Amino acid sequence: MRSWLTRRVGKARLLRWFLTLYPPYLGAGVRVQALSADFRHAKVRMGLGWYNRNYVGTQFGGSLYSMVDPFYMLLLMENLGRDYIVWDKAASIDFVSPGKGPVYAEFSIDDALLDEIRRQTEGGEKYLPHLKVQIHDGSGTLVARVDKTLYVRRKPPARQA
Repeated sequence: MRSWLTRRVGKARLLRWFLTLYPPYLGAGVRVQALSADFRHAKVRMGLGWYNRNYVGTQFGGSLYSMVDPFYMLLLMENLGRDYIVWDKAASIDFVSPGKGPVYAEFSIDDALLDEIRRQTEGGEKYLPHLKVQIHDGSGTLVARVDKTLYVRRKPPARQA
């Protein structure tokens, strides 16, 4: 029988592989560089090519957003478990400087966030955490800021089974 850690490492590798081959990411040049076995951290890279370049030769804004879209939701779903509903609710992106080459984004969640979500939803209420991620180029220059709002609710007891 496989241990919990072995199953988690396998699941993280499988998800990383799936996301790398996911057609929208494959087409946009998005690569998941790292996904921790505990689903607490992810690092994503997107190169610049003819397939994601805009009219002025920089990163297409839609590709910049798509590279960060699902990660907080996925990390929270894996850490909160099947007793919770987690959805993306809203997002905004602030383009700060042009992406003229590869760009990177990192996502992290910690115990404090998970504890706050559990506390806010313990009675079945919805909770709308606001999470931020920054997109940088290879030299560390800020390219864009993304604000994400997620919808989190504990499932009613009858649906948890």
